[in-house]
Amino acid sequence: MRDKAWYPVLYMFIATAFFSSILIGLARFSRDRVEANQRLSVEKAVLEALPIELPREASSLELHRIFLERVTGPSAASGNAYVLLEGDEVAAYAVPLEGKGYWDTIRGFIGIASDKNAVTGISFYEQNETPGLGAEIVQPPFRNQFVGKRIAEGDRPLGFRPAGSALEESEVHAITGATQTSTRVEKIINEDLAGWRSGLRSNGDSGS
Repeated sequence: MRDKAWYPVLYMFIATAFFSSILIGLARFSRDRVEANQRLSVEKAVLEALPIELPREASSLELHRIFLERVTGPSAASGNAYVLLEGDEVAAYAVPLEGKGYWDTIRGFIGIASDKNAVTGISFYEQNETPGLGAEIVQPPFRNQFVGKRIAEGDRPLGFRPAGSALEESEVHAITGATQTSTRVEKIINEDLAGWRSGLRSNGDSGS
């Protein structure tokens, strides 16, 4: 059979089909894992923005369980924010943040208490800012200063001020040496908070 003229063609066809099947299977497996990891990253970021005391060194599975037990998904009634429930009552909202950073898209969440005025936390699950500079937005020293801040009315709910400046109750310090990232994060936060408040009002919520 190997002497036949058609044998090499058949052999290459079978070999190509075999290895293509393996590659397709691996790609599908990898895609499922990537999507699962992305979902877990989003869930972790939601929890970190909300006033929840998370276990130290919690596994992804444990965080996923807490997320399913405590958080409901975005809806028109919540202004497309995730909602933390205490019994049947809203305890806080996790408002999605998304916009162009200095290098690439930045995505995260800002937590807002049920009074819709106090910040409970902020987190980022996707960013490609400069290590040691703009990438410091994911570190506790930057993120922790948002907790307890009050969001102002108007189109600038939260303001950024240079490090060392005196702060009002609706202001935080920008990252030293990362002016572009700080400016863009401030813009993302303010635009998305303003959009969230507008969404609540359009659904009959006064926002107070």
